[in-house]
Amino acid sequence: MRGASSTATIAVVVCAYTEARWDELVEAISSLDTQMRPADEIVLVIDHHDDLLARAVDRFPHVRVIPNSATKGLSGARNSGVRATSSEIVAFIDEDARATPEWLARIDARLTTDPELLGVGGSIIPRWMSGRPVWFPGEFLWVVGCTYTGTPTEPAYVRNLIGCNMSIRRTVLERVDGFRIGRVGSLSIGYENDETELCIRARRLHPGRHFLHDPDVLVVDHRVTPARSTFRYFVKRCFSEGVSKGRLTSALGANDGLASEREYLLRTVPAAIASAAIGTCRGRWSDGLRGLAVIGGVLVTGSGFAIGSVLRWTKAGRRHLTLQNRQTAELTAR
Repeated sequence: MRGASSTATIAVVVCAYTEARWDELVEAISSLDTQMRPADEIVLVIDHHDDLLARAVDRFPHVRVIPNSATKGLSGARNSGVRATSSEIVAFIDEDARATPEWLARIDARLTTDPELLGVGGSIIPRWMSGRPVWFPGEFLWVVGCTYTGTPTEPAYVRNLIGCNMSIRRTVLERVDGFRIGRVGSLSIGYENDETELCIRARRLHPGRHFLHDPDVLVVDHRVTPARSTFRYFVKRCFSEGVSKGRLTSALGANDGLASEREYLLRTVPAAIASAAIGTCRGRWSDGLRGLAVIGGVLVTGSGFAIGSVLRWTKAGRRHLTLQNRQTAELTAR
C-alpha cells in the first residue's frame, strides 16, 4: 500500500543477467521491501538467462519476475520492465546496489512537488569488495558506476541521470520511445551511455524542463568486485566511455553530448591534479598515484573519444547514426 501523502504511483525496475550477483540481487530486493514509502510495483527483468529466471521466480513470489522480451542487453531489459508496469513514475536501481529506506519517499516528494521535473536521481555510494585501491581517484568513480568528485553536492539540474539510481516519468519514457543504446553483460565497448542518450532526447523533446540530481536520493553498497578494482579495468572502462561519448556526440551533437564533460575537464580534472601535486610535495605518495591515474584516465578516455568519433565515417557507424537521427526527428515531430 502507498503512503497517504503520496500523489503518484511508482514502479521500480531491476534488471539482472547473471547468477554471479545473486546475493547482491537478494539484498537489492530486500531494500525495496523495507521502503518507508512502499513501491506500487516491483518488476525484476531477467536478461535471457533461464536458470536465473526460474530461481528468481521461486525466491521472490511478491515480485513480478519477467524475462527480457526485447533484444539482449540492459536497454532491452529496461524497456521490457517499463512495458510491464503501469505506474506514473518508473525508478531504476542496479541489481548489485541497495536503496536506503527513504529512497522512494524522496523520489516521490521531488516528482510530486515539481511537476516540471522530467526525472530525479541521486548519490550512489560504492562498496569495495576488496578495498579501494590507493591509486583510484574519486574523480573517476564513474568508472564503477558511482557518484564521483565533481558531482553536485546540493540539489541541481543535470544533463543526465546515472542508471543505477534514476527515476523518470512514464510520460517521458513513452514519448522518447524508451532506451536505445545499451550494453550487453558487464561491458560492451562503446555502448555505456544508454541513459545519457535517453536523457538528452528527453530534454530536447521537453524544452525548459530538467532532470534533477538530489544527493539525498541515496543508493548505497553498489558492489565493486576485485575484477573492477584493477588498473586494467580502469583503463578499459575509460577507453570504452570515450568511444561511447564519441558515438553519442556524433549522433546528438557536441553541445549536448559534451556539456557535462566540458565542466569536468575545465574544473574537476585541474583541481584533482593540483591537489595531487600538493599532496605529493608533502610526502603523500598515494596522492601522486591518484594524480597520475587522473591524467592517464583523461588521456585514455580522449583516445577512445577520437576513435568513437571516427566511427561516424564507417559504413556501420553511418547506418547506426542515420537511424538514431531519423528516430529523433520523428519523435520531435510528434
